[in-house]
Amino acid sequence: MKESRKVPWYYLFMLILAGESVFILPFVLQRVFRPTVLKVFNLDNVQLGLCFSVYGFVALVSYLFGGPLADRFPPRKLIATALWLTALGGLLYATFPDYATLQLLYGFWGFTTIFLFWSPMIKATRVWGGDRSQGKAFGLLDGGRGLVGALFGTMGVLVFSFIMTNGLEQASLEESRSAFRYVILTSSGIVTVVGALVWMFMKLPDQVEKKIIVERITVSQVKEVLALPSVLLLMVIILCAYVGYKITDVFSLYAQDVMLYDEVASAQVGTFLLFARPFVGVLIGVLADRSRPSLWLFLGFIIAFFGALVFASGIVVNVSWFLFLLSILVVAIGVYAVRALYFSVMQSGKIPLLYTGTAVGLISLIGYTPDIFAGPAMGYLLDSSPGLKGHRHVFSMLAVFYFIGGVAAFRYFQLYGKKL
Repeated sequence: MKESRKVPWYYLFMLILAGESVFILPFVLQRVFRPTVLKVFNLDNVQLGLCFSVYGFVALVSYLFGGPLADRFPPRKLIATALWLTALGGLLYATFPDYATLQLLYGFWGFTTIFLFWSPMIKATRVWGGDRSQGKAFGLLDGGRGLVGALFGTMGVLVFSFIMTNGLEQASLEESRSAFRYVILTSSGIVTVVGALVWMFMKLPDQVEKKIIVERITVSQVKEVLALPSVLLLMVIILCAYVGYKITDVFSLYAQDVMLYDEVASAQVGTFLLFARPFVGVLIGVLADRSRPSLWLFLGFIIAFFGALVFASGIVVNVSWFLFLLSILVVAIGVYAVRALYFSVMQSGKIPLLYTGTAVGLISLIGYTPDIFAGPAMGYLLDSSPGLKGHRHVFSMLAVFYFIGGVAAFRYFQLYGKKL
């Protein structure tokens, strides 16, 4: 019997809503408004990257200890608390604190969004997917999260452009800050409301909840999970895949630095990218369940690899708006396909449902280290070689990681790719 039949459809809807809302403040706003963020906080690319590194260091510890926590407590309570604390950090963010305080804030967000949130979200999604709908569950999760992120991005661009009606290029620092403050506070308010909705409605049937909660996690159980070949391969797969996801942050900056778009036009490029994610996630999830998720995971790496080579070659310059967006879309299809599927293959990789939280924590401990090094690496490459040259170096880095990830994904397919 599929567990998804015991879990209501709106449970996944709440997961989707919460799953992107919690990352709006630390990540989505920076992805859509990167040039504006650098301006209003008086940062360069390396400094912003180091903020993400602080987040990553805190997240690293949070993955390790938050995983077993997800196997001990109901997802609803952990997720709602994470949303409220993250929104609270937004109030500080809206004051445009100094650089040291901003780093501390990112460390705080590393705790709220990972220790209390990440493993419960993945485990709850796996429960909803049951035995035969893992691709659909994770595809809908990531695609739905992409849609939520795109709507937040669109809302932010509308609010920002409405307030910045007089001369974007001539706007003073205070005018830009005033407009962006509205974006931050609006986002914080929405995240708070989502937390309340999760607390009230994201409840599992009692018989399902009893099956996914354990009284305690022992060291021997952790060792047993860590010894699984699928866990070790997923560490490499997710590490390489996440580098690609982090690099999508620079597309709006590419639009400004190379294509010479203004602040609003470059933010619109970032928003376009966000809208690509839901379509890719849902489509790839449905296709994966009809065949083999690990095969589509491998194909995603291949597509993104060749898309990265196009940008690394330096030919995406002085091209039309349509060709620029088409080039972005090729990379986005591969990156978002891989992102939508890498946790969906846990089922075929024989990772026990009961210890999903622990497995996710261990995998994420390695898999999400790009939170530490990707930001500073991209910042260094961009600042040391301004303009097109720096962006070519960034996409060359993407190509290298996606080649390695493709090799690991192919090995996963060899071991676990038989149709269930």
